[in-house]
Amino acid sequence: MSQRVVVTGGAGFIGAALVQRLLTEGHHVAVLDNFWRGSMTNLQSVSQHAHLTVVEGDVTVEDDLDRCAQALGGVDLVHHLAAINGTKWFDEAALEVIDVNINGTLAALRKAQTWGARFVLASSPEAFGQNETMPLRSEESSDFPPASLHQRFSYGASKYLGEVAVQHAVRNGLDARIVRPFNAYGATMLGDAYGQVVGMFFHAVVHQQPMRIHGDGLQTRSMTYIDDTVEGFYLAGALDEGLDGGSLAGRSFNIGSTEEVSMRFLAESVNHVVGTMAVDMVLGGGYPGDSQRRLPENSGALASLGWVPRTSLQEGLAKVWSALQTGP
Repeated sequence: MSQRVVVTGGAGFIGAALVQRLLTEGHHVAVLDNFWRGSMTNLQSVSQHAHLTVVEGDVTVEDDLDRCAQALGGVDLVHHLAAINGTKWFDEAALEVIDVNINGTLAALRKAQTWGARFVLASSPEAFGQNETMPLRSEESSDFPPASLHQRFSYGASKYLGEVAVQHAVRNGLDARIVRPFNAYGATMLGDAYGQVVGMFFHAVVHQQPMRIHGDGLQTRSMTYIDDTVEGFYLAGALDEGLDGGSLAGRSFNIGSTEEVSMRFLAESVNHVVGTMAVDMVLGGGYPGDSQRRLPENSGALASLGWVPRTSLQEGLAKVWSALQTGP
């Protein structure tokens, strides 16, 4: 059955891919984005779609959210992805990160309550703070260092508080679910200094510059191809109840590959995929508070959503490189 869906941050990397999936499945979608980091280029393939409305506005502003509801004639589902992400921003713009991530979530959450809409929060493994228990279970505790040490957790703590707000809304009757994507990557992700690591590595290759790897390069992540990530989001919003028969309200799902790779191995894998365009790797630098490991435990997503990661790292990187060579 067709749903009326608001996607905040819908012109961003993950948001735009989710919008395309929703439209493909026959839903009506209103995107709310201020285009600070998002871009209409990400929505180019569906920009003329009859069931898409794009609203330029601020997720923290009630009237802008209402414009989305008016365009759809009501709202059945809210996918809330609007946030300031990118590690460099956590240190340079902590106040803005906190403002947008917390107040934007509260505004969207309250609107979902008013509209009687289902709500899916895009959280993050950063919400676990410095917890180094691996693999991270969905209900793992969060561990944050003293705020005086560094600004990194302006993002992670804001995501944690977003989850607290969602759980409060669920206790008051809202059907809300939480998705934590682990290191999503794809061809349209940002590759500049404020982007994410896979985008940065491919950006270096395209411009024939060295790939810069933070620290000793032994820190690990769970790189998850964008199609797999979007599948997790889509299922979290589409299913009325879990495949195991349980309620999904208040449930949190880790959506990430269980293929744990070091940043040094990731750089080597990118070089392997690009062949003759391989570039040098340079170690050093980084940001305070950087996690040493990130590995999700996904049994809840499998049991309740039927979700498993299907794309290996080599397959995903090859798809990114192919898309970068063919262009939009």
